[in-house]
Amino acid sequence: MDFAIKGDILYSKSLNKVVEYDNSYLICVNGKSDGVYKRLPAKYKGIKVYDYTGYLIIPGLVDMHLHAPQYMFIGLHMDLKLLDWLNKYTFPAEAKYKDIRFAKKAYDIFVKDLTLTATTRFAMFATIHNDATLYLMNELEKTGFKGYVGKVNMDRNSPKYLVETTNKSIKDTLKWIESCENLKNIKPIITPRFIPSCTDKLMKELSKIMKEKNLPVQSHLSENRSEIEWVKELVPRVKSYEEAYDMFDMLGTVTNSIMAHYVWPDENGIKLMKNRNVWVAHSPSSNRNLSSGIAPIGRYLREGIKVGLATDVAGGSYLSMFRAIEDTITTSKIRNCLYDSEYYNVTIEQALYLATLGGGEFFGKVGSFEKGYEFDAIVLNERDIPTVLMSELTLLERFERYIYRSHTNVYAKFIAGKKIV
Repeated sequence: MDFAIKGDILYSKSLNKVVEYDNSYLICVNGKSDGVYKRLPAKYKGIKVYDYTGYLIIPGLVDMHLHAPQYMFIGLHMDLKLLDWLNKYTFPAEAKYKDIRFAKKAYDIFVKDLTLTATTRFAMFATIHNDATLYLMNELEKTGFKGYVGKVNMDRNSPKYLVETTNKSIKDTLKWIESCENLKNIKPIITPRFIPSCTDKLMKELSKIMKEKNLPVQSHLSENRSEIEWVKELVPRVKSYEEAYDMFDMLGTVTNSIMAHYVWPDENGIKLMKNRNVWVAHSPSSNRNLSSGIAPIGRYLREGIKVGLATDVAGGSYLSMFRAIEDTITTSKIRNCLYDSEYYNVTIEQALYLATLGGGEFFGKVGSFEKGYEFDAIVLNERDIPTVLMSELTLLERFERYIYRSHTNVYAKFIAGKKIV
Protein backbone atom coordinates (compact mmCIF):
# COMPACT_ATOMS: atom_id res chain seq x y z
CA MET A 1 0.00 0.00 0.00
CA ASP A 2 1.31 3.44 -0.95
CA PHE A 3 1.05 6.15 1.71
CA ALA A 4 2.64 9.30 3.10
CA ILE A 5 3.76 10.35 6.54
CA LYS A 6 3.64 14.01 7.52
CA GLY A 7 5.92 15.67 10.04
CA ASP A 8 9.32 17.28 10.55
CA ILE A 9 11.74 15.23 8.47
CA LEU A 10 15.49 14.93 9.04
CA TYR A 11 18.04 12.68 7.37
CA SER A 12 21.69 12.50 6.33
CA LYS A 13 22.81 13.49 2.87
CA SER A 14 26.45 12.61 3.56
CA LEU A 15 28.81 12.19 6.51
CA ASN A 16 28.77 15.88 7.39
CA LYS A 17 25.53 17.10 5.85
CA VAL A 18 21.93 16.69 6.94
CA VAL A 19 18.76 17.88 5.23
CA GLU A 20 15.73 19.24 7.07
CA TYR A 21 12.11 19.53 5.94
CA ASP A 22 9.69 20.92 8.50
CA ASN A 23 5.98 20.12 8.22
CA SER A 24 6.46 18.05 5.05
CA TYR A 25 5.34 14.81 3.43
CA LEU A 26 7.47 11.70 3.00
CA ILE A 27 6.04 9.40 0.31
CA CYS A 28 6.20 5.61 0.31
CA VAL A 29 5.63 3.74 -2.96
CA ASN A 30 5.99 -0.04 -3.07
CA GLY A 31 8.03 -0.07 0.12
CA LYS A 32 10.48 2.59 -1.05
CA SER A 33 10.82 6.32 -0.57
CA ASP A 34 9.56 8.51 -3.38
CA GLY A 35 11.02 11.61 -1.80
CA VAL A 36 10.03 14.46 0.52
CA TYR A 37 7.61 17.21 -0.49
CA LYS A 38 6.50 20.42 1.18
CA ARG A 39 3.02 19.84 -0.23
CA LEU A 40 1.42 16.56 -1.19
CA PRO A 41 1.80 16.21 -4.99
CA ALA A 42 -1.41 15.96 -7.00
CA LYS A 43 -0.59 12.44 -8.17
CA TYR A 44 -0.71 11.31 -4.54
CA LYS A 45 -4.04 12.91 -3.67
CA GLY A 46 -6.22 10.39 -1.92
CA ILE A 47 -3.47 8.14 -0.55
CA LYS A 48 -3.40 7.38 3.15
CA VAL A 49 -1.54 9.97 5.21
CA TYR A 50 -0.17 9.25 8.66
CA ASP A 51 -0.29 12.67 10.29
CA TYR A 52 2.61 13.17 12.71
CA THR A 53 2.55 16.96 12.57
CA GLY A 54 5.01 18.36 15.11
CA TYR A 55 6.84 15.04 15.48
CA LEU A 56 10.40 14.44 14.32
CA ILE A 57 10.84 11.77 11.63
CA ILE A 58 14.23 10.21 10.83
CA PRO A 59 15.39 7.06 9.00
CA GLY A 60 15.32 3.81 10.97
CA LEU A 61 18.48 3.08 12.93
CA VAL A 62 20.86 0.29 11.98
CA ASP A 63 22.43 -1.95 14.65
CA MET A 64 25.51 -3.47 13.03
CA HIS A 65 26.36 -5.92 15.81
CA LEU A 66 24.49 -7.53 18.69
CA HIS A 67 24.18 -10.94 20.35
CA ALA A 68 20.53 -11.97 20.69
CA PRO A 69 21.14 -14.83 23.19
CA GLN A 70 22.99 -12.51 25.54
CA TYR A 71 19.93 -10.31 26.06
CA MET A 72 18.99 -12.63 28.92
CA PHE A 73 21.71 -11.06 31.09
CA ILE A 74 21.84 -7.52 29.69
CA GLY A 75 22.92 -5.00 32.33
CA LEU A 76 24.72 -7.63 34.41
CA HIS A 77 28.25 -9.02 34.82
CA MET A 78 30.40 -6.05 33.85
CA ASP A 79 33.18 -6.86 36.31
CA LEU A 80 35.57 -8.64 33.95
CA LYS A 81 37.50 -8.03 30.74
CA LEU A 82 36.51 -9.71 27.49
CA LEU A 83 38.09 -13.18 27.61
CA ASP A 84 37.29 -13.83 31.27
CA TRP A 85 33.79 -12.41 30.74
CA LEU A 86 33.18 -14.85 27.89
CA ASN A 87 34.26 -17.85 29.92
CA LYS A 88 32.53 -16.97 33.18
CA TYR A 89 29.24 -15.51 31.96
CA THR A 90 28.65 -15.56 28.21
CA PHE A 91 29.45 -19.15 27.28
CA PRO A 92 27.34 -20.66 30.11
CA ALA A 93 24.44 -18.41 29.10
CA GLU A 94 24.65 -19.31 25.41
CA ALA A 95 24.80 -23.02 26.24
CA LYS A 96 21.25 -22.78 27.57
CA TYR A 97 19.97 -22.32 24.01
CA LYS A 98 20.54 -26.01 23.32
CA ASP A 99 17.16 -26.39 25.07
CA ILE A 100 14.67 -25.12 22.49
CA ARG A 101 12.06 -24.51 25.19
CA PHE A 102 14.40 -22.09 26.94
CA ALA A 103 15.42 -20.55 23.62
CA LYS A 104 11.81 -19.82 22.68
CA LYS A 105 11.09 -18.08 25.98
CA ALA A 106 14.27 -16.00 25.83
CA TYR A 107 13.99 -15.05 22.17
CA ASP A 108 10.30 -14.14 22.52
CA ILE A 109 11.26 -11.53 25.11
CA PHE A 110 14.16 -10.29 23.01
CA VAL A 111 12.13 -9.89 19.80
CA LYS A 112 9.28 -8.14 21.64
CA ASP A 113 11.65 -5.63 23.22
CA LEU A 114 13.62 -5.06 20.01
CA THR A 115 10.38 -4.28 18.18
CA LEU A 116 9.76 -1.29 20.44
CA THR A 117 13.18 0.26 19.77
CA ALA A 118 14.34 2.51 16.93
CA THR A 119 16.24 -0.37 15.32
CA THR A 120 14.98 -1.34 11.87
CA ARG A 121 17.98 -3.28 10.45
CA PHE A 122 20.62 -5.39 12.13
CA ALA A 123 23.45 -7.89 11.85
CA MET A 124 23.00 -10.33 14.72
CA PHE A 125 24.80 -13.27 16.32
CA ALA A 126 22.77 -16.23 17.59
CA THR A 127 24.48 -19.36 19.02
CA ILE A 128 25.90 -22.62 17.64
CA HIS A 129 22.46 -24.24 17.90
CA ASN A 130 20.50 -24.65 14.66
CA ASP A 131 17.01 -25.06 16.10
CA ALA A 132 17.27 -22.02 18.35
CA THR A 133 18.79 -19.89 15.59
CA LEU A 134 16.03 -20.80 13.15
CA TYR A 135 13.38 -20.03 15.75
CA LEU A 136 14.91 -16.57 16.30
CA MET A 137 15.02 -15.89 12.55
CA ASN A 138 11.40 -16.93 12.08
CA GLU A 139 10.18 -14.74 14.94
CA LEU A 140 12.06 -11.74 13.57
CA GLU A 141 10.58 -12.45 10.13
CA LYS A 142 7.04 -12.51 11.54
CA THR A 143 7.53 -9.17 13.23
CA GLY A 144 8.57 -7.44 10.01
CA PHE A 145 12.25 -6.82 10.64
CA LYS A 146 14.88 -7.00 7.90
CA GLY A 147 18.44 -8.05 8.60
CA TYR A 148 21.00 -10.79 9.05
CA VAL A 149 21.29 -13.50 11.72
CA GLY A 150 24.25 -15.81 12.04
CA LYS A 151 24.55 -19.32 13.39
CA VAL A 152 27.82 -19.05 15.34
CA ASN A 153 30.79 -21.33 14.55
CA MET A 154 33.37 -22.35 17.17
CA ASP A 155 35.45 -25.54 17.14
CA ARG A 156 38.35 -24.74 19.49
CA ASN A 157 39.24 -22.89 22.69
CA SER A 158 35.66 -23.19 23.86
CA PRO A 159 34.14 -25.06 26.82
CA LYS A 160 33.02 -28.65 26.27
CA TYR A 161 29.39 -27.65 26.68
CA LEU A 162 29.63 -25.05 23.87
CA VAL A 163 31.96 -26.37 21.20
CA GLU A 164 31.50 -28.15 17.87
CA THR A 165 33.65 -30.58 16.00
CA THR A 166 34.83 -29.06 12.75
CA ASN A 167 32.80 -31.46 10.65
CA LYS A 168 29.63 -30.93 12.67
CA SER A 169 30.07 -27.18 12.53
CA ILE A 170 30.24 -27.26 8.73
CA LYS A 171 27.42 -29.79 8.40
CA ASP A 172 25.14 -27.79 10.70
CA THR A 173 25.97 -24.55 8.91
CA LEU A 174 24.95 -25.98 5.54
CA LYS A 175 21.78 -27.45 7.02
CA TRP A 176 20.94 -24.13 8.69
CA ILE A 177 21.41 -22.15 5.47
CA GLU A 178 19.14 -24.58 3.62
CA SER A 179 16.52 -24.40 6.36
CA CYS A 180 16.16 -20.61 6.20
CA GLU A 181 15.96 -20.29 2.42
CA ASN A 182 12.20 -19.69 2.71
CA LEU A 183 12.68 -16.52 4.74
CA LYS A 184 12.22 -13.32 2.78
CA ASN A 185 13.59 -10.63 5.07
CA ILE A 186 15.86 -12.32 7.61
CA LYS A 187 18.92 -13.69 5.85
CA PRO A 188 21.86 -15.87 6.95
CA ILE A 189 25.33 -14.45 7.47
CA ILE A 190 28.50 -16.50 7.96
CA THR A 191 29.56 -16.06 11.60
CA PRO A 192 32.86 -17.43 12.89
CA ARG A 193 32.84 -16.12 16.46
CA PHE A 194 36.45 -14.94 16.23
CA ILE A 195 39.82 -16.33 15.23
CA PRO A 196 40.63 -17.86 18.64
CA SER A 197 37.50 -20.05 18.55
CA CYS A 198 37.87 -21.28 14.94
CA THR A 199 40.52 -23.60 13.50
CA ASP A 200 42.08 -22.96 10.12
CA LYS A 201 40.20 -25.92 8.71
CA LEU A 202 36.88 -24.50 9.87
CA MET A 203 37.71 -21.04 8.50
CA LYS A 204 38.63 -22.53 5.11
CA GLU A 205 35.35 -24.43 4.93
CA LEU A 206 33.32 -21.41 6.01
CA SER A 207 35.08 -19.38 3.36
CA LYS A 208 34.02 -21.93 0.74
CA ILE A 209 30.41 -21.75 1.88
CA MET A 210 30.55 -17.96 1.91
CA LYS A 211 31.71 -17.93 -1.72
CA GLU A 212 29.40 -20.69 -2.97
CA LYS A 213 26.31 -19.19 -1.32
CA ASN A 214 27.38 -15.57 -1.84
CA LEU A 215 26.77 -14.73 1.81
CA PRO A 216 28.19 -11.85 3.85
CA VAL A 217 30.35 -12.49 6.90
CA GLN A 218 30.54 -11.05 10.42
CA SER A 219 33.01 -11.54 13.25
CA HIS A 220 35.06 -9.75 15.91
CA LEU A 221 38.37 -7.99 15.32
CA SER A 222 40.97 -6.43 17.62
CA GLU A 223 38.54 -5.84 20.47
CA ASN A 224 40.88 -6.48 23.38
CA ARG A 225 44.68 -6.38 23.70
CA SER A 226 44.87 -9.84 25.32
CA GLU A 227 42.80 -11.22 22.46
CA ILE A 228 45.20 -9.69 19.93
CA GLU A 229 48.21 -11.28 21.63
CA TRP A 230 46.39 -14.61 21.65
CA VAL A 231 45.79 -14.39 17.90
CA LYS A 232 49.52 -13.76 17.36
CA GLU A 233 50.23 -17.04 19.16
CA LEU A 234 47.54 -18.96 17.27
CA VAL A 235 48.36 -17.61 13.81
CA PRO A 236 52.08 -16.70 13.90
CA ARG A 237 52.47 -16.74 10.12
CA VAL A 238 50.46 -13.52 9.63
CA LYS A 239 51.59 -10.03 10.54
CA SER A 240 48.29 -8.79 11.97
CA TYR A 241 44.86 -9.82 13.22
CA GLU A 242 43.37 -8.27 10.10
CA GLU A 243 45.46 -10.61 7.93
CA ALA A 244 44.24 -13.61 9.93
CA TYR A 245 40.80 -12.99 8.38
CA ASP A 246 42.09 -11.82 5.04
CA MET A 247 43.93 -15.10 4.42
CA PHE A 248 40.48 -16.74 4.31
CA ASP A 249 38.99 -14.01 2.08
CA MET A 250 36.75 -12.90 4.94
CA LEU A 251 37.86 -9.28 4.92
CA GLY A 252 35.66 -8.03 2.12
CA THR A 253 37.57 -9.63 -0.75
CA VAL A 254 34.59 -11.63 -2.00
CA THR A 255 31.51 -10.37 -0.19
CA ASN A 256 30.49 -7.74 2.35
CA SER A 257 32.12 -8.07 5.75
CA ILE A 258 31.41 -6.61 9.21
CA MET A 259 34.13 -6.63 11.83
CA ALA A 260 32.94 -5.65 15.29
CA HIS A 261 34.86 -3.35 17.62
CA TYR A 262 38.27 -2.80 15.95
CA VAL A 263 39.50 -0.93 19.00
CA TRP A 264 43.22 -1.58 18.50
CA PRO A 265 44.05 -1.38 14.79
CA ASP A 266 47.30 -2.43 13.19
CA GLU A 267 48.75 0.39 11.06
CA ASN A 268 49.03 -1.78 7.95
CA GLY A 269 45.69 -3.33 8.84
CA ILE A 270 43.97 0.05 8.56
CA LYS A 271 44.98 0.23 4.90
CA LEU A 272 43.71 -3.31 4.40
CA MET A 273 40.35 -2.52 5.99
CA LYS A 274 39.93 0.52 3.76
CA ASN A 275 40.99 -1.27 0.58
CA ARG A 276 38.66 -4.19 1.32
CA ASN A 277 35.67 -1.91 2.12
CA VAL A 278 35.07 -3.64 5.45
CA TRP A 279 32.45 -2.20 7.79
CA VAL A 280 33.57 -1.52 11.36
CA ALA A 281 30.74 -2.05 13.84
CA HIS A 282 31.48 0.50 16.55
CA SER A 283 30.21 -0.57 19.99
CA PRO A 284 31.13 2.18 22.47
CA SER A 285 29.13 0.78 25.39
CA SER A 286 30.66 -2.67 25.17
CA ASN A 287 34.16 -1.30 24.63
CA ARG A 288 33.75 0.66 27.85
CA ASN A 289 32.02 -2.03 29.93
CA LEU A 290 34.57 -4.74 29.15
CA SER A 291 37.54 -2.37 29.53
CA SER A 292 38.52 -2.92 25.91
CA GLY A 293 39.33 0.71 25.10
CA ILE A 294 38.07 3.50 22.84
CA ALA A 295 38.11 2.83 19.11
CA PRO A 296 39.59 5.68 17.02
CA ILE A 297 36.40 6.24 15.05
CA GLY A 298 37.36 9.79 14.13
CA ARG A 299 40.48 8.47 12.47
CA TYR A 300 38.56 5.75 10.62
CA LEU A 301 36.23 8.38 9.20
CA ARG A 302 39.16 10.49 8.07
CA GLU A 303 40.79 7.43 6.49
CA GLY A 304 37.60 6.59 4.61
CA ILE A 305 36.87 3.32 6.42
CA LYS A 306 33.22 2.30 6.50
CA VAL A 307 31.71 2.58 9.99
CA GLY A 308 28.31 1.72 11.45
CA LEU A 309 27.11 1.81 15.06
CA ALA A 310 26.16 -1.09 17.30
CA THR A 311 24.76 -1.88 20.72
CA ASP A 312 26.66 -5.18 21.11
CA VAL A 313 24.21 -6.60 23.62
CA ALA A 314 25.16 -7.82 26.19
CA GLY A 315 28.68 -6.45 26.32
CA GLY A 316 26.73 -3.29 25.63
CA SER A 317 24.23 -2.55 28.37
CA TYR A 318 21.29 -1.37 26.24
CA LEU A 319 19.25 -2.08 23.10
CA SER A 320 18.84 1.63 22.37
CA MET A 321 20.60 2.91 19.27
CA PHE A 322 19.91 6.41 20.60
CA ARG A 323 22.30 5.67 23.42
CA ALA A 324 24.80 4.22 20.97
CA ILE A 325 24.75 7.55 19.14
CA GLU A 326 25.31 9.49 22.36
CA ASP A 327 28.11 7.17 23.47
CA THR A 328 29.80 7.42 20.07
CA ILE A 329 29.97 11.19 20.43
CA THR A 330 31.03 11.29 24.08
CA THR A 331 33.67 8.55 23.88
CA SER A 332 35.24 10.24 20.86
CA LYS A 333 35.69 13.33 23.05
CA ILE A 334 37.32 11.26 25.78
CA ARG A 335 39.72 9.73 23.26
CA ASN A 336 40.53 13.20 22.00
CA CYS A 337 41.34 14.34 25.53
CA LEU A 338 43.46 11.30 26.33
CA TYR A 339 45.45 11.28 23.10
CA ASP A 340 45.60 14.23 20.70
CA SER A 341 43.60 16.13 18.15
CA GLU A 342 44.41 13.56 15.44
CA TYR A 343 41.48 11.57 16.79
CA TYR A 344 38.89 14.26 16.32
CA ASN A 345 35.45 14.37 17.94
CA VAL A 346 32.50 12.73 16.22
CA THR A 347 29.80 15.34 15.62
CA ILE A 348 26.03 14.93 15.89
CA GLU A 349 25.79 15.11 12.08
CA GLN A 350 28.33 12.33 11.72
CA ALA A 351 26.76 10.16 14.42
CA LEU A 352 23.34 10.39 12.74
CA TYR A 353 24.95 9.37 9.45
CA LEU A 354 26.75 6.40 11.04
CA ALA A 355 23.52 5.15 12.65
CA THR A 356 21.54 5.40 9.43
CA LEU A 357 23.20 5.72 6.03
CA GLY A 358 26.66 4.63 7.19
CA GLY A 359 25.53 1.23 8.43
CA GLY A 360 22.53 1.10 6.12
CA GLU A 361 24.69 0.82 3.03
CA PHE A 362 25.61 -2.72 4.12
CA PHE A 363 21.97 -3.69 3.49
CA GLY A 364 21.65 -1.93 0.13
CA LYS A 365 19.78 1.34 -0.40
CA VAL A 366 18.95 1.80 3.27
CA GLY A 367 19.27 4.69 5.71
CA SER A 368 18.04 7.68 3.69
CA PHE A 369 14.81 9.26 2.48
CA GLU A 370 16.20 9.98 -0.98
CA LYS A 371 14.13 8.51 -3.82
CA GLY A 372 14.62 4.78 -4.28
CA TYR A 373 15.76 4.01 -0.74
CA GLU A 374 13.85 1.41 1.22
CA PHE A 375 11.24 3.08 3.39
CA ASP A 376 12.60 2.66 6.91
CA ALA A 377 11.38 5.46 9.18
CA ILE A 378 10.91 6.16 12.87
CA VAL A 379 8.78 8.83 14.48
CA LEU A 380 10.09 10.38 17.71
CA ASN A 381 7.92 11.64 20.54
CA GLU A 382 9.54 14.71 22.10
CA ARG A 383 6.49 15.62 24.18
CA ASP A 384 8.05 14.36 27.43
CA ILE A 385 11.12 16.61 27.07
CA PRO A 386 10.63 20.00 28.79
CA THR A 387 11.43 22.79 26.34
CA VAL A 388 11.41 26.52 25.86
CA LEU A 389 11.03 28.14 22.44
CA MET A 390 11.11 24.83 20.58
CA SER A 391 10.23 26.67 17.37
CA GLU A 392 13.69 28.28 17.40
CA LEU A 393 15.49 24.92 17.24
CA THR A 394 16.59 23.37 13.99
CA LEU A 395 15.50 19.78 13.36
CA LEU A 396 19.07 18.63 13.96
CA GLU A 397 19.10 20.45 17.29
CA ARG A 398 15.84 18.75 18.22
CA PHE A 399 17.38 15.39 17.35
CA GLU A 400 20.49 16.17 19.40
CA ARG A 401 18.36 17.17 22.36
CA TYR A 402 16.35 13.96 22.00
CA ILE A 403 19.53 11.89 22.05
CA TYR A 404 20.77 13.50 25.25
CA ARG A 405 17.44 13.93 27.03
CA SER A 406 15.45 10.84 26.14
CA HIS A 407 16.09 7.20 25.36
CA THR A 408 12.45 6.23 25.20
CA ASN A 409 10.98 3.92 22.62
CA VAL A 410 9.65 5.23 19.33
CA TYR A 411 6.20 6.61 18.65
CA ALA A 412 5.94 4.82 15.29
CA LYS A 413 8.18 2.64 13.15
CA PHE A 414 8.12 1.57 9.50
CA ILE A 415 10.35 -1.05 7.87
CA ALA A 416 10.40 -1.31 4.05
CA GLY A 417 7.03 0.43 4.00
CA LYS A 418 5.39 -1.79 6.61
CA LYS A 419 4.15 -0.17 9.82
CA ILE A 420 5.63 -2.17 12.70
CA VAL A 421 4.77 0.08 15.65
